Amino acid sequence: MNFLELINKCLLELNYKQVSSFNELIKQDHQKIISFLNIVNSEICQTENWKFLLRRKSLTLPSQTFEISNDISGKILYLFIDGQKYNYSENVEPLLSGKPKSKIYTSMADKLLLPKFDKEKTLEIVYYTKNCVTDENGNEKEEFTEANDKSLIPEPFAQQLLIYGTCLRVKANPQHIKFAYWLSMYKEALLNLKSKTSVSAQTSPVVRLFRF
Repeated sequence: MNFLELINKCLLELNYKQVSSFNELIKQDHQKIISFLNIVNSEICQTENWKFLLRRKSLTLPSQTFEISNDISGKILYLFIDGQKYNYSENVEPLLSGKPKSKIYTSMADKLLLPKFDKEKTLEIVYYTKNCVTDENGNEKEEFTEANDKSLIPEPFAQQLLIYGTCLRVKANPQHIKFAYWLSMYKEALLNLKSKTSVSAQTSPVVRLFRF
């Protein structure tokens, strides 16, 4: 379901008039829905280490160099050099001094700091992307901006999570006649996303609620 379809589903759920194009989204309530769809989508994606956000990338570390630009758009999970795992360290001193005592890497500003090698090395990195959306061409980005954009949250969970989560935010009133229903449907979808997108039967689903 694309961004415009999600907006119309929210409008329908809130008993507002639906629109036929993005150009009609000019009212304050329209802007609130657009904003909250982005907020809910981002919160769901960025507060859990979801498998569907895992990506892989290779970077080159030139010989006799201990720092390179951090071109990873997200949070690094694993970093391997020559098949050996390197662990992240908050302490930049050993790498700046050129005397690390173990297989470590760190970051400083927009750089990755690593041990210095005599030969060029390839870094194999697995990371959680910070992007939450794809455009109509499949390119990833952080937020919904166009009518055909789609969430990275897999279907059918995305529709239920984003629509009910957004309606909860728009009304933000526990006394609203549909608030309890929206919250129940949101919680159900979040639990299903946690349990049914895992490849392991040993993973226990846990529901983490966000403040509305």
